[in-house]
Amino acid sequence: MTTDQRLLIADDEPLARDRLRRLVDALPGFHVCGEAADGHDVLTRVAELAPDVVLLDIRMPGMDGLEAAEHLSNLDNPPAVIFCTAFDHYAIDAFNVQAVSYLLKPVRQQALADALARAGRVNRVQLRALQQRQDDDAGQLAVKTHRGTELIDINQVHYCQADQKYVTIHHDRGETVTDHTLKELEQGYPERLLRIHRHTLVGLRYLQGLVRDGRGHWFARLTDDTRLPVSRRHASAVRERLQDGDGAGL
Repeated sequence: MTTDQRLLIADDEPLARDRLRRLVDALPGFHVCGEAADGHDVLTRVAELAPDVVLLDIRMPGMDGLEAAEHLSNLDNPPAVIFCTAFDHYAIDAFNVQAVSYLLKPVRQQALADALARAGRVNRVQLRALQQRQDDDAGQLAVKTHRGTELIDINQVHYCQADQKYVTIHHDRGETVTDHTLKELEQGYPERLLRIHRHTLVGLRYLQGLVRDGRGHWFARLTDDTRLPVSRRHASAVRERLQDGDGAGL
């Protein structure tokens, strides 16, 4: 039994979204799982719905389609992107952000079907790579910042630290401040993030070991040799996760 490919339609024009939905509904093996009206909405909906393919307009208010696609391309397992636009001069930019296809409006049924077939082949390759890394349950976190919405792959989170009312997420591409609480992050990604302190969560894939200083204080050692304080009440849980094989060792 095959599973239909899940599509997210992103366009700031409701009529354009309706037309694309009708085209998709006429194609076997695909269904629309959601819609978005701008780039920020795209990142939020991708994090929520995990679509296989995004049908993405380029000219949208706020964050445009190209910028949204660039954010998506940084994910470990990004959805395939098919641009659907009325403008032909963005094609080179589109393929620079790893778009599968570039369709001009009005989008034709056969052109969309061909593009979705290519997207399906891309996604199968991505899925095999994902399974090899044993990252099938990976997730994305949509974070609203002063720059707009940023999409962070949970697999790329090194650690999260609370400071007063905000939490700073340290990840592969830098640091992002969020109003998500540590409790929300811990409960949302229990297989990815481990509590080591009242103020700190650590990404399990980056947890290298547990060390103790001369005064008896415990520290989590990350793969980049960052040392983070571990509270006495959480030290045993950290040690157990390391012994279970989630980290590299003591």
